[in-house]
Amino acid sequence: MIEPAPRSASPIVRFGGQPIAIAAAALVIVVLGVSSITLWRSYTGNAPENDRVVASRQLQARAAQASEQLVEKTKGLEATQQESIDQLQVVQDQLQTVRRLLAAQQTDTKKLSEQVGTLTEAIEGLRQSFASAQASEPSAAPAPRQRSVKAKRSANRSRAKARS
Repeated sequence: MIEPAPRSASPIVRFGGQPIAIAAAALVIVVLGVSSITLWRSYTGNAPENDRVVASRQLQARAAQASEQLVEKTKGLEATQQESIDQLQVVQDQLQTVRRLLAAQQTDTKKLSEQVGTLTEAIEGLRQSFASAQASEPSAAPAPRQRSVKAKRSANRSRAKARS
């Protein structure tokens, strides 16, 4: 009985030390592989390399098409982004104009408020001087009232009737 060889031994030793049997087995495997490839090529009519080349070219074409679509979408997004930037710039300019106008209006309002305050002080000063002028004048008898033109005419008519 043949004892199994240790795992560290060469493949020839593991197979019972018969190098011819190992070589024959390897040759059978190679022949079967080549013949199966030959059968497959004759059955399909194509070599596997041609199929791989066709498949890789199709993948390249799809990748190129996807890349072109991405480039077009990117260009569209860039155009949209530029339009948005331009619109934002216009809005920002309008906002700056409104800020300037608001600042000018606030300045005008402040000036008008100061002018109203000055006029109010002047009017108050006039009232006080008028009040002090009236207080310093002696109390004179009230001046006789002047009659209105209608009252004078009606009084003249009454006298004329009385004489007649």
